[in-house]
Amino acid sequence: MRRSLAAGLLVLLAAATGGGAQMPKYGVITKVDEHTDFSKFKTYAWEEGWLAYDRDLHAQIVAAVDKEMTARGFTKTTAEDCDVTVVYATLHRTDVDLKAKHSPEGFYPTYPVTTLVVLVRDPQTHKELYRARADTREGLEPERIGDTIKTEVARMFEDYPSRPSK
Repeated sequence: MRRSLAAGLLVLLAAATGGGAQMPKYGVITKVDEHTDFSKFKTYAWEEGWLAYDRDLHAQIVAAVDKEMTARGFTKTTAEDCDVTVVYATLHRTDVDLKAKHSPEGFYPTYPVTTLVVLVRDPQTHKELYRARADTREGLEPERIGDTIKTEVARMFEDYPSRPSK
């Protein structure tokens, strides 16, 4: 009983001090459905999703994903009989660096983080076949966001199971 209580307290202490929770890693994380034959997919259509609030940002994301899908041999269609659907979501947050030295006023440094998630799904069941998430420590400055989107979307599709033909 004492050992389990002590072990439980250690777990709680580790979680409270950050030992159990990691700071999010920045970069790209992908997940592939291992039971899917990706070589049979040839067409895709966009699905309604959580669109970016900014029309220009939305257009840049769609263009970058379209480019990567085309590079993998896909043809974009609006037909209901597409092989897969594609949808994206964006999230913006501010992270705080609690390990850094705080300012004289007691504030820790903060920085913007942009998250982009792209899903390739089965059009009938909506089962996720491919998921890619990119967390970028950059803001949405208009002069840089276009290049950031292109770079991150290209990185997101590097692990896509069917490679572009040479």
